[in-house]
Amino acid sequence: MADVEENKPTYPLKVSYCPICTMPFEYCEYSNKVCSSRPTQEVVEGVDGMVITDNDVPEESKHQKRGGKGTKGKVVVDEPKTITLQKASRGKNKYTTIVKNLSTHKVDLKAAAKFFSSKFACGSSVTGPDEIVIQGDVTDELFDVIPAKWSHITDDDIEDIGDAKK
Repeated sequence: MADVEENKPTYPLKVSYCPICTMPFEYCEYSNKVCSSRPTQEVVEGVDGMVITDNDVPEESKHQKRGGKGTKGKVVVDEPKTITLQKASRGKNKYTTIVKNLSTHKVDLKAAAKFFSSKFACGSSVTGPDEIVIQGDVTDELFDVIPAKWSHITDDDIEDIGDAKK
């Protein structure tokens, strides 16, 4: 019976942890940090007071998170495109005016649609990511109204591309 009692571990156990990944040395290989590729950090059982040091370990290593949010890409700032005005037929003598590329000039499309509907006493709505549809043929008036409302937009930035097919 004395032989069986000699092999039992004494509690509490003394577990050595890796100073880089903060995991037990047996699990360093599963870590994503630099220490996972270092076989010199194995613990020799029965040797007390032995310290393994490695001077070429980087000071700060980044720990990769599983899942999570990726890094955001660089925000590409596009130069403002020309604002295009297009007239589309709705029926017999009814037209709609389509204003495109207004948001590239840093104009809030929802506020612009509300401004156009109150200015021209008609309906207007934001229909796409960069498109406003105004009920009625107001292309000629838009050449005067847009630069007056938004001073950073000039007449040269606005282009009329004419009638559109239905």
